[in-house]
Amino acid sequence: MPLDAFRTSQPLTFGVELELQLVGLSDFDLTPASVDLLHLLRRKPFPGNVTPEITESMIEINSSVHTAYRPLLAELLDIRDTLVAASDVLNIGIAGGGTHPFQHWSEQRISSKQRYQELSALYGYLAKQFTVFGQHVHIGCADGDDALYLLHALSRYIPHFIALSASSPFVQGHDSGFDSARLNSVFAFPMSGRAPFTLRWDEFANVYFAKMERTNIIHSMKDFYWDLRPKPEFGTIELRVCDTPLTVERAAALAAYLQALCRHLLARKGDVAEAPVEDDYLVYNYNRFQASRFGLDGVVTHPKTYEAILLRDDILATLDLMEPHAQALGSIDALLHLASAASDGNDAAFLRGQYERQGSSEGMVNAAIRRFRGERRKV
Repeated sequence: MPLDAFRTSQPLTFGVELELQLVGLSDFDLTPASVDLLHLLRRKPFPGNVTPEITESMIEINSSVHTAYRPLLAELLDIRDTLVAASDVLNIGIAGGGTHPFQHWSEQRISSKQRYQELSALYGYLAKQFTVFGQHVHIGCADGDDALYLLHALSRYIPHFIALSASSPFVQGHDSGFDSARLNSVFAFPMSGRAPFTLRWDEFANVYFAKMERTNIIHSMKDFYWDLRPKPEFGTIELRVCDTPLTVERAAALAAYLQALCRHLLARKGDVAEAPVEDDYLVYNYNRFQASRFGLDGVVTHPKTYEAILLRDDILATLDLMEPHAQALGSIDALLHLASAASDGNDAAFLRGQYERQGSSEGMVNAAIRRFRGERRKV
């Protein structure tokens, strides 16, 4: 069937989705507790929304739609506190982080939801290996043309979000050497990567999508696992490269940074010199790799000048550039939070530090659980 018409939404409204780990407190491994947790949470009103994910040791939380950073942060804190209270009843832990450091994919159980069963039948063991945890951010767009413009204009900044959110250095019991190993699991899927280059919604919907639908490979936008994808039924674009941070404070800050960037880009939409072009993607995969592999210490190549830039420096310079937009949007505190992270280290660095300090993977997971709960003392 044809792709949905792009639904108009209020520009720059935003919302957050977070995939979270459910951890057994006896061994600190993942535990298939989502059914019990969701049953418990249905007994009283839940701020935002909570749903099962592809395996039973995961859940996804969704915020409401917001216009400003502080209300979003307040809701995420309320969601976190509600989850923590429920987890205490069930004697489980809840944690962020893009990967669990030592879970074994073969032990995971696919959720009963029909779509997840279908994905498991299609992708085989990749479905269980998709027990990784990401943050998605939606940004409201006035129309489909604005959505595609933002989608491609943001490609230059994708490494920023990978490096700032990176929280998946350990996989299957070993340090992977990546700050965000999670993205390697996403890239295994055939419809991952980036969207085709077009700036007109009519062309995207009636030419590209129509062709893909005729292949019988694609049936809806859900079948694309792109780093950024349009969501016409919501009137948004959706950023999908972030690992789930260890705290909801960082999740809210990342969403506010994306909102400020979109405001900046929309204000410069008529600037021909900075307009997105197909050749911007010549460096895209390499920059994505640098951010995933080395995090803030990665060296990226500017898509228009081909200048090599230390990612940390590029992030800090861009955060300074976004200050007027953050002032207008009420999100200066979010940018200060991210500037501190860029200078002091991301969540991947925290987890590696905890592994050294605690002397075990179990101790590192316990530190992540406590960090999600809002405990800030050294552990």
